[in-house]
Amino acid sequence: MKQIIAPSILSADFANLQDDVEMINESSADWFHVDVMDGVFVPNISFGFPVVAAVNHHAKKPLDVHLMIVDPDRYLEDFKKVGAKILTVHYEACTHLHRTVTKIKELGMKAGVALNPHTPVSVLEDIINDVDLVLIMSVNPGFGGQKFIENTYNKIKALRSLCERKNAEVIIEVDGGVNKHNAAALLKAGADALVAGNAVFSAEDPIAEIAELKKINIEALQA
Repeated sequence: MKQIIAPSILSADFANLQDDVEMINESSADWFHVDVMDGVFVPNISFGFPVVAAVNHHAKKPLDVHLMIVDPDRYLEDFKKVGAKILTVHYEACTHLHRTVTKIKELGMKAGVALNPHTPVSVLEDIINDVDLVLIMSVNPGFGGQKFIENTYNKIKALRSLCERKNAEVIIEVDGGVNKHNAAALLKAGADALVAGNAVFSAEDPIAEIAELKKINIEALQA
């Protein structure tokens, strides 16, 4: 499987958001990663339904929506309406995770579960076959531009092992401090999808930066 690159619009220029959306459309990126924060589950507030809907109006690629909010069950249908194709909730925010994942899929979206840095992958043992994507947070969620947590490589390997043992077809996504310097190691550890925010939007040429992430050859690394 070719790696999926999902630029995070949390790092975009909000005053010129349409320009950045068009840039991602023109690039070799696969998804738009959309971080929704409520200021409760994480110590930051990002944006809500009107902004997600506006991005979806111009986007030519799927919206990968990451909910960093408490009680996400209240809003599953709303995020479907504004264009989410993949909807990821946090394990730490869901009391009845199986019910939440089931509802997301019933609404016609791919269902993802995110794990904070302190949460072991073993908590997904009984639900791994029910999810489409697992998002490993490689920083503490809430802000862009944080330092990458090195233990992430071990978590990816543990999750890949769990998926193989359970025969689960799951996309492993990584979010936080991802760039061209650690991308190859993340892919080699077992990641499929890389979320890159600051690395893309602070680059002199964001389209070229995305292309560089996209062309990393993990087969050559393993040779």
